[in-house]
Formats: sequence, structure tokens, C-alpha cells
Amino acid sequence: MTRTRTALRRLLAAGLASLATAAATLVATAGPAAAATTPGIDVSHYQGSINWTSVRNAGIQFAFIKATEGTSYKDPNFNANYVNSYNAGVIRGAYHFARPNISSGATQANYLASNGGAWSADSRTLPAALDVEANPYSGGTCYGLSTSGMRSWIQDFLNMYKARTGRYAVIYTTTSWWNQCTGSWTGPWANHPLWLARWSSTPGTLPAGASVWSFWQYTASGSVSGISGDVDRNNWNGDRARLIALANNT
Repeated sequence: MTRTRTALRRLLAAGLASLATAAATLVATAGPAAAATTPGIDVSHYQGSINWTSVRNAGIQFAFIKATEGTSYKDPNFNANYVNSYNAGVIRGAYHFARPNISSGATQANYLASNGGAWSADSRTLPAALDVEANPYSGGTCYGLSTSGMRSWIQDFLNMYKARTGRYAVIYTTTSWWNQCTGSWTGPWANHPLWLARWSSTPGTLPAGASVWSFWQYTASGSVSGISGDVDRNNWNGDRARLIALANNT
């Protein structure tokens, strides 16, 4: 989901494919079979120009769209993707790639809210997501922060986003990173929906304290009509009506 993660994803996807080509192909096309789930994607400028009408006609019902990173980067395709997905009938949400070693959580939450990550009760706008995961830049996996420091940074972000929008942000993460870098912190899961990243046929073990996943990114090499090349595929853990309820905070 970052500008630099694409190369790492492709290496990982290639390795997984060599071990289990048939399983990987099934995940990339149809996705895991599950009852009462709703299909979605997440995108950034790496997907290029997207035909959102084709995406919606292919059955995709929601999308998280990269808005911001750190305190100075806004995805160049965000505005077009955010408007065009909405007009096509896709329930959309923005996401922010966290850079905890360059500024406070509150500063980055403000940047997100001021650059596309705000919220409105229009049946098609989800609360924004905080993408917090292994550092793809220099500074170490946990951005040089202690577990207590990472907890404080995340809480600072969540508090400011709630103050700016009135909504609890979604949290995108992996189980291994969360448990390592936050010290298996359980605090956010009472209110903040979990968007789990695990490229597999099952969600597996959830981050410490999380009882359920709300969104699950199950592959980085999916395919969808209207998008050229690979795209992240996701499921919502419920039907479209429940997803609209989350969008409207009802």
C-alpha cells in the first residue's frame, strides 16, 4: 500500500506462487469463499487510470483509496479515484500511510483529514484507515520507536482523527507487525475496525486483543475488470447493508 511496497510485494507474490501456484491463482481471481462477505479493493496511483464503472460492474462494492503519507505526500490519483468511485456506486474510504518517525500522530491525522480523509454521512463514505505496518524506508521495522512510543503515536493519531471527523478510524495492519511493534497492544479494538493484511486463504491469527476482522486484504495480486495489472483484493466481514451502516455510523 506504499509507493515502495510494490517491489517487495511482487517479490513475495513470486515466492508464494512458486510454492503454491494453483492456490495463489485461485486467490487472485475468485478470492476465498466465505459466507456473508462483501468484495472490495484498495488502490493508489500504481493502478493508473481506473474505469470505476467497470470495477463496480465486476462486483466490487467498496474501495480504500490512498490519500496521504506522512505530512507532505498526497497520492496524485486520489481526487479522481475518490470522486469517480463514488459516482460509480462504490463505497469508498481514504487511507493514510503512517510515518511515525517523522512527525506526531496528531499532525498526520490532521494532514489526512485536510487532504481527502474527512467523512460525511452519504452512504458511500467510510471512515478513513490508518495504514500502520513495517517501515519500508530506513529506520527499522518499528520506525525506531519503542512499543510504548508506538502505542502513544497510534493513539495520538486516532484521537485527532476522531476529533476532526467524529469517527473511529479503521486500522490496517498485520498481526506480526502489530504484536511486535506495539507490544501486543489491545487498546484500539474496542472501537476501531480491524483491516487485516494477510495474503492467504484464511485470515489466521488476529492481532492481540482483536476478536474479529472487519476488512481483510487477502491478496496483493488480484485482478479486476477496469484495472490494468495487479490490485489488492479485500473482503468486508458482512453484507453490503452492514457496510453502509458502517459508512453512515448507524
